[in-house]
Amino acid sequence: MNNLKKIGLTALAASLVSTSVFAGEVTVAGSAKMAVDGYSGTAQNAGKGFSMGNQLTFSGSGELDNGLTASISFVLDQGDDSYVAAASAAAPHGGSSPFDSHSVSISSDALGTLTMHGEGGSNAAAALDTTAAGDIWDNFDNVAETTGAIVKTGASGADILVYALPSIMDDLALSVSYSPQQAGAASSTGYAATYTGVEGLSVSYGFADAETGVSTTEADQTVMKASYAWNSLTVAYSENDYQSAVAASDQETSSYKVSYTVSDELSVSYGHEEITLEGDTDEAEFELLSAAYTTGGMTVTATMAESTDGAHDGASKADDRDYWALSLAFAF
Repeated sequence: MNNLKKIGLTALAASLVSTSVFAGEVTVAGSAKMAVDGYSGTAQNAGKGFSMGNQLTFSGSGELDNGLTASISFVLDQGDDSYVAAASAAAPHGGSSPFDSHSVSISSDALGTLTMHGEGGSNAAAALDTTAAGDIWDNFDNVAETTGAIVKTGASGADILVYALPSIMDDLALSVSYSPQQAGAASSTGYAATYTGVEGLSVSYGFADAETGVSTTEADQTVMKASYAWNSLTVAYSENDYQSAVAASDQETSSYKVSYTVSDELSVSYGHEEITLEGDTDEAEFELLSAAYTTGGMTVTATMAESTDGAHDGASKADDRDYWALSLAFAF
């Protein structure tokens, strides 16, 4: 009798597993880049250097019996994350290179999409906070710049829930985010809205807080962005406001970008960013001019950028730098 029960239970379990998903699919997308670049200027006159990028994104999804769709995403990105043997504030569950962002989501047209980010997630506002010019400052972040030249954001990274609401009205996308309470800190929340109801126009607004339990790192972040495309010309503008109770920690980042599509293959753009740090009389400024040519899944990009007072060091101008790069990128 016991054997018959075991056989029956095994058959039932197998049937539940086999019918829980109607259709499933796993896909892999990748990108790769090779580049040569260099820095020069008042503070540095360095030679050329080679760099490369490589990333694979594994995605899987399946439709459940109840009509919901379950999905998973996993990013393999060499060198993006360092091994973390034990849990910490930066990596609550530890981690290991070369594994990067990973998430699980549940969605339907009627209920929207709920995504849990195990790592590499962004709160609702931080998902919008790439500057209009594309984070030019990040090109200079690895050459002895201080935190003053880094655009600050709210709580992001690991253990974040993001809910994208179902369509309430045409061309309006709404999302909210939640980071659970940690030891000695309250939970962090955020929200964002993007409207694309006018042809060529996109307008976004987002807000998020960073509740860490430490007064020096708690803050509020507000993001506003807009872009308008007319024929071959696109103009974009963004504002990122970071407010902290700590003196001389508030930061405002404004940015704009003008792009022109010369042909289906060739485009050129100019971008500008200005980062103002509370108590600093000299803003950090960044400019970038680029041209990109795409053919047969390959993109060749030539870039020239410049930073002025990038480290908020005032009259010394010790961090005025020039940057150039020539890259070859592939998507597959």
